[in-house]
Amino acid sequence: MGKLRLAGGLFVMATAAALGVRRPWQQVELPVAAPIEVMADLSTEVLDTLRRGETLSELLARQGIRDLDLARLDPAIALDPRRLRSGLVFAFRRPARDSLPTRITVRATPEQRVVFQRASDRWDTAVESIHWRAEPFRIEGAIDNSLYEAIDAQVGDDQLDAGQRQRLAWDLADIYAWQVDFTRDIQTGDRFRVVLDRLMSEDGEIRFGRVLASDLTMSGKSMTAFRFETAGRPTFFDGDGKSLRRAFLRAPVQFRRISSTFARARRHPVLGITRRHQGTDYAASPGTPVMAAGDGVVLRAGHAGGYGNLVELRHRNGITTRYGHLRGFARGIRGGARVSQGQTIGYVGSTGLASGPHLHYEFRVNGVAKDARRVELGNGAPIADRDREAFERERDRLRGLLDASPPGAIAQADRDTSDRWLP
Repeated sequence: MGKLRLAGGLFVMATAAALGVRRPWQQVELPVAAPIEVMADLSTEVLDTLRRGETLSELLARQGIRDLDLARLDPAIALDPRRLRSGLVFAFRRPARDSLPTRITVRATPEQRVVFQRASDRWDTAVESIHWRAEPFRIEGAIDNSLYEAIDAQVGDDQLDAGQRQRLAWDLADIYAWQVDFTRDIQTGDRFRVVLDRLMSEDGEIRFGRVLASDLTMSGKSMTAFRFETAGRPTFFDGDGKSLRRAFLRAPVQFRRISSTFARARRHPVLGITRRHQGTDYAASPGTPVMAAGDGVVLRAGHAGGYGNLVELRHRNGITTRYGHLRGFARGIRGGARVSQGQTIGYVGSTGLASGPHLHYEFRVNGVAKDARRVELGNGAPIADRDREAFERERDRLRGLLDASPPGAIAQADRDTSDRWLP
């Protein structure tokens, strides 16, 4: 083989056979490729979490940022430095590993991302909306012990996380608060069905939106609820268009368990005697809010012997309710004050003849104690005539979703235009 020189370009040796000619050697010039610019992104992103008891300024300083004036944030931005919760995650973007951050992002709310961008000698602030798409999702199952445990058993973490499953159980309990005392009425063999809006973000996150329709079958009795907006307010109605709301709640404490049953002879835990129990006890943590079971007027709010701190309310039709052993009273609760259903009137305690923190609740009609669970509270208000036709269309649509099978995300053909992106 001969030796070739390089001059004015790139030359290679090639055999005559490779070129298809019978010459010993030949110099061949190949095309010169254009330069290729390889862009290497040397930026890095670091995630840092706001620690318990730490201020946002301390977190920023840990990342080398000392010139971001948080006091000048637009009040419309949901990022009040004084009220940030621990565990909030901030992302810091650096143009190079050893440089200071030039971009900071944080999810202020599920619907809002706040972005800080360095611009020469200042920081610019912007808000980015996180859009969520709603899809109807159906679950069903048996209730053997509690509603939450039933939902927890039917929904996996990939569908809703534990916190979202708990919130779903709470929302269902609120929907049926006038029909069901979930601490007493659940029996083995009861079942539930529910259609909800499951929200999916553009980032692939999943969360629970709202209940659209549900059905509880308890002791063989089916109670169906359909969500419908009337006068701009969402309300739940039964299949006949009657509101589920009644004059009284079945229980005056949320998320509770009953420690004794109504009207059962029992040995009093403090007096040590056996006597008829005139109400229902709800065991709950000290300080748990106690709600007015219905609209009324405060007859008295003060200490009342064995009741301890007591609130007594007068309602229409000769009905009174009593709330005993309270740790204290809510602001403004005094004789003559008007209260509305669901309003906090006091807090669970253990005053008077109580062996531990709980609420003693009595429902009285013309001075006679009654079992609040068994009192007939009448029917809910019917839907307005002007809304009847629209309600029936929505009821039929939701009933179709409720009866869909199998459980899970409902097929596109069964959806309506509510399959949408929400801000």
